[in-house]
Amino acid sequence: MSTSKLSVKDDFPTVEYETWRTTVEETLHGAPFEKKLVSHTYEGIDIQPVYTRRDQLEGSNPTGFPGSMPFVRGSKPLGSVLGGTDLRQEHAHPDIAVANKAILADLEGGVTSVLVKLDPAARQGLEPNKVGDTVGQDGVMAYDVEDFDAMLKKVGLDIIDVTLDSGAAFLPAAATLAGLWDNRGVIPAKARGAFNADPLAALAREGSLPVSAETALTQLADLAKWTSQHYPHVTAVSVDTAPYHDAGATAAQDIAMAMATAVEYLRAMTDAGMSIDRAANQILFRLSLGTHHFLAISKLRAARQLWARVVEACGGSPVGMKLHTRTGNRVLTQRDPYVNLLRNTVAAFAGIIGGADAVTSVPFDQAAQLPNEFSRRIARNTVLILDEESHLNYVVDPAGGSWFMEKLSSQLAEKAWSIFQDIQGEGGMLAALKSGSVASQIDAAYAPRAKDIATRREGITGVSEFPNLAEEQLDQRPVDVAGLRTAAAKRQESKAADIADMSLETDLSSACFKAASEGASIGQIARALGFHKTTTDITAIEPHLFAQPFEELRDASDVWCTTKGQRPRVFLANMGPVAHHTGRATFAKNFFEAGGFEVISNDGFKDADSASAAFKESGANIAVICSSDKLYPEMVPSVTPALKAAGARSIVLAGHPADNESAWREAGVDRFIFIKCDVLATLRDLLTDEGVLS
Repeated sequence: MSTSKLSVKDDFPTVEYETWRTTVEETLHGAPFEKKLVSHTYEGIDIQPVYTRRDQLEGSNPTGFPGSMPFVRGSKPLGSVLGGTDLRQEHAHPDIAVANKAILADLEGGVTSVLVKLDPAARQGLEPNKVGDTVGQDGVMAYDVEDFDAMLKKVGLDIIDVTLDSGAAFLPAAATLAGLWDNRGVIPAKARGAFNADPLAALAREGSLPVSAETALTQLADLAKWTSQHYPHVTAVSVDTAPYHDAGATAAQDIAMAMATAVEYLRAMTDAGMSIDRAANQILFRLSLGTHHFLAISKLRAARQLWARVVEACGGSPVGMKLHTRTGNRVLTQRDPYVNLLRNTVAAFAGIIGGADAVTSVPFDQAAQLPNEFSRRIARNTVLILDEESHLNYVVDPAGGSWFMEKLSSQLAEKAWSIFQDIQGEGGMLAALKSGSVASQIDAAYAPRAKDIATRREGITGVSEFPNLAEEQLDQRPVDVAGLRTAAAKRQESKAADIADMSLETDLSSACFKAASEGASIGQIARALGFHKTTTDITAIEPHLFAQPFEELRDASDVWCTTKGQRPRVFLANMGPVAHHTGRATFAKNFFEAGGFEVISNDGFKDADSASAAFKESGANIAVICSSDKLYPEMVPSVTPALKAAGARSIVLAGHPADNESAWREAGVDRFIFIKCDVLATLRDLLTDEGVLS
């Protein structure tokens, strides 16, 4: 038996950064280090290729311990080690019975809390028998205690957290859930969940509130005060950054807008007589995460730090952030939806590693349809595997101590704090939403990302990169929304009559709770609160789903294929031996299939005549010349006219023309495609030429 000890330190002696840098620069042969090895986030933060002790933050213990100021390392001393990750799954099927079945299946499969999204009618405080198309779209058609009871049938409400997404009608919806607890005999000390009052998120997303903003904030404060007095395990207020994240906000903007929104809510609650500590404890932050996992982890760490700083600056006691994360809609795709399994796994991983209290794992078909039993099972098992097989929750703050993560978190916090101060300087989040400043900031930040998506510098697997035109469509099961609307309208017609006007009540939440317990609907309570008498209107924050521009092209191609019997076609004029054309032919195939073109390929042609003859037989209008830079000077002058003579309406050359552009355009080449060219614009132009786009 050997008694020798392995010593990594002896085998790999310490190398000073300067020595490493010199060696690296020698291998670059004069190319700039910063250009080749330093990357950049959309916040403008430089990401170095290596981090060392020289990047360590100043101070003896700048990030503190988990569960203590500045809460960078987590809100609780032991994180999720004892209880595991709270897996909070989202439900929005319009049919109450189907929603209930899905909720029970999730709970039986390991889910620990549920988030119920009400339909747009309920979220706006409208009754299903008095509105049209909004009923049953993107949410459960549950409008009163009886509906909530059916939706949550057999759910143990004293052990399961139930949280709501109820838009502007947060007060009537909260009263309805509280009414259900009361009717089920759940004592207030046992009730668990989150009402998630978040009027500014509703305003940003919808562009309108059915009451004045001041009234909405008053209702939020009243609900928070009432909740803190009656329900020790329930939070009343939410700060959801999804409208900004889905619009393309950077991580720093996302954090800053969360802080600005939270300050707006703190002010409303303290104006209503709550202490800063009680008010802060009523807020649950809901942050969306993308697929850049290091940035996502740092985003959560930075957000906790800034929230602690905000509360401290407001005179409150040190407080950890209550944090719920979800995979952002902007990174999900309708096409090749199974790739969403990877995107969701990365976001869930970042949420757990970043110290989220609750994590929502999104089904892979979320962007394309209502999730089915299979996709829900995979979604919940993703987090269960991360927790129970990968043991992510066994370590408190696994990112702690990484020079890279600590530095990135600190830089992100600094960027976010600066943006937050700018918003406060404009008068706060509400004022910035009304002025359009928030939308302008996000649009400006999204512009370079949009360019990177268009040029495929930021590729989207299965959509802009490696698309599959022959992919099988998901087994969609249409929902009889019209029938559900009729049934919901009939249910509501038989319910309680209008209730008294509550708009002047001093204890709004108690009055709403009483009305809901007695059978009043969300719409009736909303009307009594004065909904739709005065509104708040802004230009809604427009979402920018990353895959949408390319998916719109694919949608247009699908319609064309259905109408014409075939997709628009592109012929690859592969010239010369395989070694000369295969690389660019592969590039061109990937390029055009991203726009929904059927690409007709071949093994290559020796001369212009054979290429033009094959093109004529292809039925395509577009020809793409694919070969090597070595052969282009010989091939282009002869092949291009031959293809034109054979009927090519548009000729594209695969490769950067460099100094040959003028000569090759003169020969008849109309376009050039190459790495970093504007893929999206080229595809749009050619689809327009084909008549696919108008």
